[in-house]
Amino acid sequence: MLIPSFVVSHSRVSYEDKHIVSVVNYESSEVSLLPRVEARAPAPSVHVGDRDGDHDQGESSSLQGVVGKNGRDGGDGVLSSSSSHEVSAQYVVRPVSREYKFVTERAIPRLGLLLVGLAGNNGTTVVGSVLANKHNVTWRTKNGVQKPNYYGSLTQASTCHVGRMDGEEVYCPFRSLLPMVNPNDLEISGWDISDANMADAMERARVLDYDLQRQLRPMLENITAMPGIYNPDFIAANQEERANHVIQGTKKQQVEKIREDIRNFKQSRNLDKVIVLWTANTERFSEVSDELHGTKEALLASIERDEAEIAPSTLYAVASILEDTPYINGSPQNTFVPGLIDLAVSRSVLVAGDDFKSGQTKMKSVLVDFLVGAGIKPVSIVSYNHLGNNDGKNLSAPQTFRSKEISKSSVVDDMVASNEILYQKGESPDHCIVIKYIPYVGDSKRAMDEYTSEIFMGGTNTIVMHNTCEDSLLASPLILDLVLIAELCTRIQIQEVGKDPCERPLHPVCTLLSYLSKAPLVPRGVPVVNALAKQRAMLENFFRACIGLSPEHNMMLEFK
Repeated sequence: MLIPSFVVSHSRVSYEDKHIVSVVNYESSEVSLLPRVEARAPAPSVHVGDRDGDHDQGESSSLQGVVGKNGRDGGDGVLSSSSSHEVSAQYVVRPVSREYKFVTERAIPRLGLLLVGLAGNNGTTVVGSVLANKHNVTWRTKNGVQKPNYYGSLTQASTCHVGRMDGEEVYCPFRSLLPMVNPNDLEISGWDISDANMADAMERARVLDYDLQRQLRPMLENITAMPGIYNPDFIAANQEERANHVIQGTKKQQVEKIREDIRNFKQSRNLDKVIVLWTANTERFSEVSDELHGTKEALLASIERDEAEIAPSTLYAVASILEDTPYINGSPQNTFVPGLIDLAVSRSVLVAGDDFKSGQTKMKSVLVDFLVGAGIKPVSIVSYNHLGNNDGKNLSAPQTFRSKEISKSSVVDDMVASNEILYQKGESPDHCIVIKYIPYVGDSKRAMDEYTSEIFMGGTNTIVMHNTCEDSLLASPLILDLVLIAELCTRIQIQEVGKDPCERPLHPVCTLLSYLSKAPLVPRGVPVVNALAKQRAMLENFFRACIGLSPEHNMMLEFK
């Protein structure tokens, strides 16, 4: 059963004129190592301490998983609840409860989106699809009349479980959890190094069906991207023929021009907020150094000196942050050098990335998580791709391919690290990634994967997968999700009750967008999560907390 909207009725949730306010208990656990103790556990309950480590004699928890190390416990490392023995060391897992307050602004702003790479495959697909949905443009194919939709969008086409009614499971649209911008209301513009108008660029991309292109052409043919930053040292040489629409001058002048464009766009469209998103060519990795990139001061000084090793994507990001405008990186290059993160944090401006997780890598983050979680050991992962769009053409250069290879390779790391029963420290599967440029297939990317795993009693299991990915039709809904969720995150404040003096904005490095990214950007010291189910659960449960709902844990105790 699907309900279009709802309100939460609870004493700890209030719907004020301007805000939704909720207070929730966040339950987690902490692990500690206690050296040489006499472990005596006559009963199955273990006293637990509060988060400061003091024992509360009035509170206990039935911990079945208090783990011993090097103990004389029969060799299995688990402390018995009915025996007494001396151990040399002992792990203790303690449940911890913290109280958090969430404050979410209810007013939905007029939002603008500036795409770097507006005249590319993704840019034209995003703009064309939003117009088709907004104006309800239908079109004919050999399969009949097609209607516009937002399939593939987490916010627009997925649901969340909210409870049960009369024995039936009840769901709501993801977008109805919190007040969110409607993608049809987005104002979209951007930059490109090509001067093609949007109608011609859409035709060049060969993504949308012909009859849809024909009807969209009058809406697009008078739209041209603003000139973009072009540095041939950072992308493939084969992109030079498209670079006829570029910003001249030094890097400092280019940054100032981008800042001016952001201000003019916001003012001319009467917008409350703007978000900048990179969906242009993959760049090679920058050669990062402390002198050039190590701090915000070093980075800004490098731009002033017109240093060569400052990438165009980093220039766009600097300009955005200086305009207090969130910036999202949809490609795999290392845009977010340390000085850029330093700048974003100092100005409390949201940044997120890296690289859209849309096809082959999304499947990998599901399958490897399943295999490792099932106690099966992937030992070889071989991933082959060929595609014929401009992304594939640019990736045919070794230096830009390397950026993509890095972002694709890291996707299994946290899953492997989660199971030291299967993998020793430092051990990982053989993992090879190949990308080839085949012009004929255009945007219809082919991805072929082979997963070989060790199974029971020395056996092996091989899974082979063929995935035809309509590249831009998969990436474009993710672009919309990234923008809509990023904007929503700028309206949420959080407070750990008893620790934080007041509500504060979320950390500028927005980990909540990890679900949509191949190589999630996280603050220093924060674990990287790549497993798709965990990423989605994090995002959904965070939004549930904002309206006072508990995490969706699927225990279903009422039926046990």
